[in-house]
Formats: sequence, structure tokens, C-alpha cells
Amino acid sequence: MNAITMLRTAAILFAIAAVGGIVLASVRFLQKRNPPSWLALLHGLLAAAGLTLLLYATFAAGLPGMANTGLVLLALAALGGLILNQNYQWKAVLLPAGLVVGHALLAVVGFVLILVAAF
Repeated sequence: MNAITMLRTAAILFAIAAVGGIVLASVRFLQKRNPPSWLALLHGLLAAAGLTLLLYATFAAGLPGMANTGLVLLALAALGGLILNQNYQWKAVLLPAGLVVGHALLAVVGFVLILVAAF
């Protein structure tokens, strides 16, 4: 598999994860409660699969600089997602709005950079 194919596959994984993220954020902000844990875990699993594929593509085949910047931003978003999950979701504490928005903004900018690099 070449670098562009891996980049495009990762973009598809991130797109699916983004749909889940929109649903998660909608539950948090519209219903004023935490989203279901199973959906949060599925969202994280898909995003982690995309991130892992990007890391592999970077080290095995090399990616354009824009994709690498997107990778860094998505890795930072992943750290935010881990904090949301471990410190709030699993303890049944309402997710802080600022952290949810920050996580989403990092992920969106990273995802857009990946899309531009891939297509």
C-alpha cells in the first residue's frame, strides 16, 4: 500500500469518527448529559485506527508536511479525548464544554489538513 492510499484510508476512518463525534457533541450540548459510553469508545477506536495508520504511513512511506501537521493536531486531539474519557466519561461527571470544544477544534483542523493532503 502506498502513502497516498494509506492517507486516504485514514481520512475515511477519520470521517466516520467525525460523524460519531458530531453525535457525541450533540448529546452533550443539546441533552445536557454525557453521551453513551459505547459510542464514545467506538469514536475513539475509529480515530485511533486512523491515527495509527497515519503514523505507520509517516514512518514507512513518508507523508507530505501538511499531513504530518494534521497528524500532530490529531494526536493532540486524541490526548484531549483520552482526558475526556478517563477523567469524566468513566467517572460519570458531565464533560466540560470547553474541553469538548477544544478537542473538536483540534480534530477538525487536523482532519482538514489530512483531507487536503490526501486529495
